Amino acid sequence: MRNYLKIERKIVLVTGASSGIGAATATLFGGLGAKVAIGFHSNQKGAEITRDAIRAAGGTAVCFRADVQIPGEIESLVTRTVAELGPIDVLVNNAGSLIERANLVTQTLESWDSVMNLNLRSAFLCAQSVANSMIERGAGCIVNVGSIAAHNGGGPGSGAYSAAKAAVITLTKSLAKELAPHGIRVNCVNPGVIDTPFHEVFSTPEAMKNFAKMIPLGRVGNPMECAKVIVFLSSDAASYIIGESIEVNGGQLMR
Repeated sequence: MRNYLKIERKIVLVTGASSGIGAATATLFGGLGAKVAIGFHSNQKGAEITRDAIRAAGGTAVCFRADVQIPGEIESLVTRTVAELGPIDVLVNNAGSLIERANLVTQTLESWDSVMNLNLRSAFLCAQSVANSMIERGAGCIVNVGSIAAHNGGGPGSGAYSAAKAAVITLTKSLAKELAPHGIRVNCVNPGVIDTPFHEVFSTPEAMKNFAKMIPLGRVGNPMECAKVIVFLSSDAASYIIGESIEVNGGQLMR
């Protein structure tokens, strides 16, 4: 039977891949035979654990530090990935964070800009950095990671984050229209409540229990459940899917 995933030997760059959804995505790609670059900012230990796990399973992985809020560091991340592994076939824009909870009257302009730069501008700049090479080769996939917050506004103090993730969805559609004629597919995955370090920082255990009660499946998700959708969108199995945002939330929000 034909293998429609056809991930083997693809060069994949995953940003924010030292933990959570990013680490699960990198691990799954590596397990399927892709060559994976793990982008990280501060969690070097997590990135190295992910890299070593892929290598121990017989895969190929490297990890590079980069602050994706800084254009020059994005360029360096892409350049080092290409030098080490080869031209990038798949870009997963996973780096992002709420950074802090801040309401309308307390959020500073600096904080607002940091949230926008980390979640939105980074996705644009990373896509821009790989686009020319993908266009020249007439193929490539970009998967952006949004959030359920883009649709429902998120929890208290997450206005900037929610707005940034909503913009990521719209950016996905715009890039998809622009790049599809070049054989490049751009899509988005919107996680719901996923058991990751994100919620260890920004949600209490009580809040997580309450979230589960609002989810038809009766539980929060796990990182691999998002990773599997990201890998699917990056594969030939999704060859006719362009500009879509797939909700991975256990039925919490149905669109």
